[in-house]
Amino acid sequence: MNQKLMSRDYVPDGETAIKIAEAIWLPIYGKKIYDNRPFIAKLRDSSVWVVEGTLNSAKGGVPYMEIQKSDCKILKVFHGK
Repeated sequence: MNQKLMSRDYVPDGETAIKIAEAIWLPIYGKKIYDNRPFIAKLRDSSVWVVEGTLNSAKGGVPYMEIQKSDCKILKVFHGK
């Protein structure tokens, strides 16, 4: 395999991580995820994007996802209560 392709990060930035998270959350949790905007993406250990929603009310939870930066593997998906 081409060395350039092997070293490429398929999720290079937070904006991309958020788009991936939305695409996966939407069919699972429905449009209610948009009540938890803005979505925040933070890079953990230089290798995993953590994407979370924002709690905008006193009750409920937010969507959460962990995405591996190097290959876009979804490591964890859940919605808090």
